[in-house]
Amino acid sequence: MTTGARRRMGVDERRQQLIGVALDLFSRRSPDDVSIDEIAAAAGISRPLVYHYFPGKQSLYEAALRRAADELADRFLEPLEGPLGARLLRVMRRFFDFVDEHGPGFSALMRGGPAVGSSTANAMIDGVRQAAYEQIITHLGVEDPPARLELVVRSWVSLAESTALIWLDGRRIPRGELEIQLVHDFAALAAVSAAYDQEMAGIVLRVLSREPVEGPFGDLLGRLSALTPAVPAVPAQRLPRGNP
Repeated sequence: MTTGARRRMGVDERRQQLIGVALDLFSRRSPDDVSIDEIAAAAGISRPLVYHYFPGKQSLYEAALRRAADELADRFLEPLEGPLGARLLRVMRRFFDFVDEHGPGFSALMRGGPAVGSSTANAMIDGVRQAAYEQIITHLGVEDPPARLELVVRSWVSLAESTALIWLDGRRIPRGELEIQLVHDFAALAAVSAAYDQEMAGIVLRVLSREPVEGPFGDLLGRLSALTPAVPAVPAQRLPRGNP
């Protein structure tokens, strides 16, 4: 049966099959715990044949990582239509779909699996982060992002990554709540930056002016407003100097 399968598959088709099998195994368990023998058995071929297509587990891991990285970067693709808050929420849902499907592999990828120290692997991870950053900047409609905006977006991408890793460790917070919370986090980061910079204030006000009351950003404002009666007033003598 194995011989027949080998005759039916060309070189590229067999390589793609092995990458898919490896990615599936790496998604369910840490790559450190997956052996070449397991990959061969799952693919229905012999161990030597795996080495015929890939020099070792490291090269196969990097090929699987490349496919996963491309797929993860694609999760940040979103049509430039409708309010920004709704777009970001759809992105977060697809992002967590990926994290949910590839939990152990995602964790090993971000924390360092067998590719620790590999410049190739690190470059792919950085490529995903850069793709996410560029997509968000595109959605904001800013051609030449100021330094503060770059800081906000890159910090948010890092926050989404860290949040997903923490969520995987026990999944103690409902996934849907984290998805909307991350959208709110983006708005909060941008708003704090806007308080320090007029250019950022202009960007934030432009975005908010296009947001519906029932959208994610409107929801955040409603939640914050509900907190106001419960927040004790700050004594005047404790306010920073220079404030009215």
